[in-house]
Amino acid sequence: MTLLAVLLAMAAVSPSIPRTWKQSDVDTLEVPLANARYSAIHISEEQYYRIPVRVIYKSYPVYRPDREPAGYMEWLRSQEPQVAFDASRLKTREDWVNAGTLVFNAPTSYGPVFFGAAEVRDPAFYQRSGMPVAKDGTIPFARWVIRRKGEVELGSMGCNTCHTRVLADGTIVAGAQGNNPGDREGASMLRRAAQFADPAKVLERIRGFARQFEMPWLADDPNRRAQTMSLDGLIAAGEAIPPGVTARSNTSIFLPPQIPDLIGIEERRYLDHTGLVRHSGIGDLMRYCSLVQDVSKLDRYGDAPPQPAEGGHNERYSDEQLYALGLYLYSLHPPSNPNRLDATANRGKAVFEHAGCAACHTPPLYTNNRLIPVDGFEPPEDHRKRFDLMETRIGIDPRYSLQTHKGTGYYKVPSLKGVWYRSPFEHNGSVVTLEDWFDPSRLGADYVPTGFKGYDGGTRSVKGHRFGLDLSPDEKKALIAFLKTL
Repeated sequence: MTLLAVLLAMAAVSPSIPRTWKQSDVDTLEVPLANARYSAIHISEEQYYRIPVRVIYKSYPVYRPDREPAGYMEWLRSQEPQVAFDASRLKTREDWVNAGTLVFNAPTSYGPVFFGAAEVRDPAFYQRSGMPVAKDGTIPFARWVIRRKGEVELGSMGCNTCHTRVLADGTIVAGAQGNNPGDREGASMLRRAAQFADPAKVLERIRGFARQFEMPWLADDPNRRAQTMSLDGLIAAGEAIPPGVTARSNTSIFLPPQIPDLIGIEERRYLDHTGLVRHSGIGDLMRYCSLVQDVSKLDRYGDAPPQPAEGGHNERYSDEQLYALGLYLYSLHPPSNPNRLDATANRGKAVFEHAGCAACHTPPLYTNNRLIPVDGFEPPEDHRKRFDLMETRIGIDPRYSLQTHKGTGYYKVPSLKGVWYRSPFEHNGSVVTLEDWFDPSRLGADYVPTGFKGYDGGTRSVKGHRFGLDLSPDEKKALIAFLKTL
C-alpha cells in the first residue's frame, strides 16, 4: 500500500466533518438578493442545534401493484423498526458514501404530499399520472418505512423524490433532474379532494401553502395573485407544472424552477439557477442541503413579516448525515451515454468552437461557473470583486431572478454535461428538447412552450439566449448531436 493510500485510509476512518451551521460560514454562504435589504436572515447557530435530529429508519422499495412480490405488504408488517443511519459504524469513505444513499432516500414526510399510499397501490394511478416505473417495477421517488411494527407508512419528500430520474428503458438515475410528475399529481389530489370535502377549506389550504412564496416588499408581487384566484384556477396552475419542474420552497407556483441535475455538483461554484448559494466545498453543500430540506422555512427577510410557519419539518439532519449525503452526491456519475462522437457530432464540435459557445460553456466542465446579470438589475460595484460575474446580458426572462426568494438578479451559466438525459430545459423548464431550444420561433409572443407553458397555459415567448438560433439546419443538427455526447 502506498503512503498516499495509507493517508487516505486514515482520513476515511476519522473524517473531519464540518460544522454545518457555523455562524461565520452561514453569514457568507449566499449571494445577496437583488434587493439586498431583503436577503434571507437565517436562524442562529444556537437555534439550529436546538432542532431535533432526524432519525433515519430502514426503508423499503415501493412497487407498482402488478410488480409487487407476493406477500410483500404482509412481510413489511412483520418487520421490526430499524435505525438505518449510525455514524459510529462508518469506518471507511465507502461506508460514508453508502450511508449517504440512506440519507438521499430517507423520507422527510409521511403524509400524502404529491401522492399517498392509496395512490401508489392503485393501478389506475399510473395511467392517470404518467408515473415512471423502473425496470425492476419500483417507483424510486418514495419508500415504505417501518417506524412502528405492524404499521407500514409511505414516506416521501427526501432528496430522491425530486432528484431521481427514470429513463425510457427503466434505468434509475439517482441525483439527476427528476421526472416524478409530483406537482401535477399533487394538484390532481386536491381536485379530487374538493369533490368530497368542503371546497372552501381546500381553497384556503392552497392559499395557505401559496403564502410562503409571497414577497411583501415587491409592490407588484405576482405571488399574491394566489389569494384572489379561484380554486379551479389554483389547481390548474399546479397541474400545469410538468415533470422536471417543481414549485419548491422559496420559489413560486407561478414561476416554478427546473429541477437541477445534482450529478457533477462538486464542479459547480454556485448552486440554484440564480447562483444564490456559493459552493466551495462539502461544508457549503451540507448547509445548502439543510436549508432546502429543513430550515429555510425559518428564514426572515428584512423588515418583512416572517413567512407562515405552518407545514414544513420540525427536524434537521445531523452534521454526520449531511456529511455522508455530501460525499454521496459528490460520488454520483451519469448513466452510460449511448451517443457517440461520430462524424456528425464532430462537425457539431467544430460549430461549438467556431460559434464561441466555449466562452460561457467552457470545456471540460462546459460551464465557466460565472453569473450573468438579468435585464432590470445592475450589479453593485462590490459584486464585481466578490463574485464571478460576466458583463454579458443574454435577455433571459428575468422574473425568476427578481420575483422570488431566490432572486439574486443573476442566472448562473449552466453546465451542458448530461443534456442528453435531462429535460425540460431553461430555468423554468420551458422547452422539452434541444431542438426546441434552437428554434427561433420560441422568441415570439405566440409561441406555445413545449415544457412549462405558464400557470395559465397560454402562449408566451421563451426569451433570450439567441446564440445558435441563426445557424443553418445542418449546423444545428450537428451541434445538437455534439451536445448529446457530453
